[in-house]
Amino acid sequence: MTELSNLATVAEPRSAAAEAYRTLRANLQFAFLERPLRSLLVTSAGAEEDRSAVSANLAATIAQGGQRVVLVDCDLRQPRLHTLLGLSNERGLSSLALGDAEPYLQSTGLANLQLLAAGPLPANPLDVLLSGPVQAALAELREKFDVLVCDAPPVLAVADAAMLARGMDGVVLVFRAGRSKRDQAGKARALLAKAGANVLGAVLTNAKVDASFKGYYG
Repeated sequence: MTELSNLATVAEPRSAAAEAYRTLRANLQFAFLERPLRSLLVTSAGAEEDRSAVSANLAATIAQGGQRVVLVDCDLRQPRLHTLLGLSNERGLSSLALGDAEPYLQSTGLANLQLLAAGPLPANPLDVLLSGPVQAALAELREKFDVLVCDAPPVLAVADAAMLARGMDGVVLVFRAGRSKRDQAGKARALLAKAGANVLGAVLTNAKVDASFKGYYG
């Protein structure tokens, strides 16, 4: 049974947080007026910046807008999406490199949204992510779904996100107010740019809500 109550966009659709995600969805659509956004990578500079929560809520918001979305946990080191959604991690992305012929997709309980969990943690995460079976599966999912949303490890911790970003239409960086440092944000942006990533912008989490909006959004 999925834990959609963990997603503000589903549990509290009239909240300021849910509205912020809808604004983010709209901004991404505006950035791709000439061609549709088909693949998006969400990453952060460091750990503990609410990256996975942003990935899940953004994917849910896109799905609520009527597009078919597949959410993929590309963090083969410390995956969180299956825990966040209350789903299994016995099989997932890494299983494709171990012999699974097809991606093991799980229903999230939300229309238009499915999850491909990380799967068993491999000894060589980056090699698995760049392997033929995994890359072929990501390309296949991109064709089968309207939008592919990938949750990737922190940019400054490992090379995974920078390597994956090359094949994505766009990248969103997540920072947490009171935790993320300005120099780290700059380094993360520079690393992604060096890798040839199309960095669309950033999301700031844990920011204080303007008091003037609280009454309006209930």
